[in-house]
Amino acid sequence: MVHVTFSRRRMFISLDGVDGAGKSTQIKLLCDALTARGYQVAPFRDPGSTKLGEAVREILLHREDIPLANTAEMLLYMACRAQLVNEQLNPALQSGQTVVCDRFLLANVVYQGSAGGLDVDALWSVGNCATGGLSPDKTIVLDLDPEVAFNRIQRGQDRLEKRGLDYFRKVRIGFLTEVKKLGPPSCYCIVDASQSIESVHQNILEYVFA
Repeated sequence: MVHVTFSRRRMFISLDGVDGAGKSTQIKLLCDALTARGYQVAPFRDPGSTKLGEAVREILLHREDIPLANTAEMLLYMACRAQLVNEQLNPALQSGQTVVCDRFLLANVVYQGSAGGLDVDALWSVGNCATGGLSPDKTIVLDLDPEVAFNRIQRGQDRLEKRGLDYFRKVRIGFLTEVKKLGPPSCYCIVDASQSIESVHQNILEYVFA
């Protein structure tokens, strides 16, 4: 067990990485750890967590009967995030809660930019507009070989996951590259997700509470 000291201030934490890297498991463990330490925790997912976000999420990931151009796909993600920030994230942070978000702008830049072919600098700029400049205090990227990650996925594949290993190899490289644009090393952490669940969790705690 990691023993740390810290002040109970609000934080905005985002977890990201290739599909199958273990985000859902680690988000639950992190939320439980934060709650046990006295934080008021508000978990969200991007896209999602609003009526608009959940409706558009269904289109983005599961309505393959609706064709999506790369730019249209990107803008739908941005619209969901704009609603999430205004309806949920800003109010939660202003009330002193600690936000833990399953993905944020970095994912949009990587999936539609680094892997999807859109201009990454333009995506960062559009994203800054969509979020009103809101950025996570701490971003955690779970890094894992896409082939290993795909073998972990037990459910059916969504629209993005069906794009195959070559696409997700670009996604992985994109995460490792673009996360460094979020700011100094204190703003992000890359965790080896090939470790045991407990080891990954401990790495995350050490970073969050540093």
